[in-house]
Amino acid sequence: MPASAGEARRTVRELLGEWGVTPDLREDALLITSELVTNALTHTTSEWIVCRLHLTGQRLRIEVEDQNCGHAQPARRRPGPDDQNGRGLMLVGMLSSDWGVDDTPQRSGRVVWAELPSEGRETAEPAPPTA
Repeated sequence: MPASAGEARRTVRELLGEWGVTPDLREDALLITSELVTNALTHTTSEWIVCRLHLTGQRLRIEVEDQNCGHAQPARRRPGPDDQNGRGLMLVGMLSSDWGVDDTPQRSGRVVWAELPSEGRETAEPAPPTA
């Protein structure tokens, strides 16, 4: 479990660098990771949180799984101009091609995910499918 969003960002930055992801795509993925992990840490009482990345030919998928201990499903809000919170999933929606929330197969948790187009690879070599 990432102890912080910063730890998750460092790990994701290193992995995407190894995979040859372009800096622009890497920065978007880091912001999305930060938002999803922060939401899980802030809005659930989960004892653990797992962050997964999947890179295929057409997309980069970021998943953050928690134990679904929160009282509400993640949802995009419409914060006012002076509100200090509520913009995280709005940013995720703006940066990703798609995002959503799924129950885990055992219904013991939930996965909040976002996908980005993966055309931003610096090399033509295939990347490992998951990490």
